[in-house]
Amino acid sequence: MTFQLRALAALSLIGLAGAASAQDNSEGFVQLFNGKDLKGWKTHPDDKAKWEVADGAIKGSGPAGHLFTERDDFTDLVYRIEAKISDKGNSGQYFRVKYAKAFPPGFEAQINSTGSDKVKTGSLYNVVKVFDILVPPDTWFTQEVTAKGNHIIIKVNGKVTVDTKVTDPKFNFTKGHLAIQQHDPGSTVWVRKVEVKELK
Repeated sequence: MTFQLRALAALSLIGLAGAASAQDNSEGFVQLFNGKDLKGWKTHPDDKAKWEVADGAIKGSGPAGHLFTERDDFTDLVYRIEAKISDKGNSGQYFRVKYAKAFPPGFEAQINSTGSDKVKTGSLYNVVKVFDILVPPDTWFTQEVTAKGNHIIIKVNGKVTVDTKVTDPKFNFTKGHLAIQQHDPGSTVWVRKVEVKELK
């Protein structure tokens, strides 16, 4: 290969690498789970749920409790997780939530396929209810929350399940932690990806 061809090949590779890098960063998401430990997360001392990392995923089991981000100032955002819930399990994807025991105040995108609660995955709990089972238990799925002001959108595997503006003052949570819930004793929730893009 001549010097000129080698130079052109090198430039092409640099261009491709730059394009790939730009594509990787174009969505602007930040990963909140490193697949190894719970760095950046915390629990409430009064909660009894068990949180651990198993097979590269966050695993929540035992009695009810929440795993909170250490950061408490998330506002407008896109918050996306890849999760699965056990048969008869019940969990939730919390956002703009306060650090508190039991049922902390904030928004919850429900995670529940066959649990006793009639409100299923894809719901904005206590605001917009989904009763259909969109994802079978023990099946990985992606749930994405977009919150901008009082406008909340929830998608399950790309399908919009909630698109609403919250007007009731008691649901007007504007800032807080992100969290994962373990609700019913006997259920298990797994989360293998947690990512957020903050909206300016």
